Amino acid sequence: MAIFRLPLSGNVSQQINPWNFFTGLTSGQFGFVNINLGRSSAPEVEQEILESVGTYGRQLGKVCEAMSVLVHHIPQDAKLNKDERKALDSFSRMVKDIEEVKESVHKRSCSH
Repeated sequence: MAIFRLPLSGNVSQQINPWNFFTGLTSGQFGFVNINLGRSSAPEVEQEILESVGTYGRQLGKVCEAMSVLVHHIPQDAKLNKDERKALDSFSRMVKDIEEVKESVHKRSCSH
């Protein structure tokens, strides 16, 4: 069985098996795409969060928005070591790349 990993947690894969559709009706999964979230200690909690709070993409978007505010307020002359500066630069590039995909590929405007 393939394992789906959360963003930033490694390779991403998912099992797509149309024969699982009808067996999914008894297990609480509906549809042709079944995603295994790994060995969660509380999969029912994760499911509730996905349904009531938002998808992993939406959650990651909110985290990126909040972190972007914090990163924006860090002075350029802040005393950060090389790894810390690299982490902030990498984060900022990731947010920029996400914004470019949303704007150019999906014609969605970003909130920044």
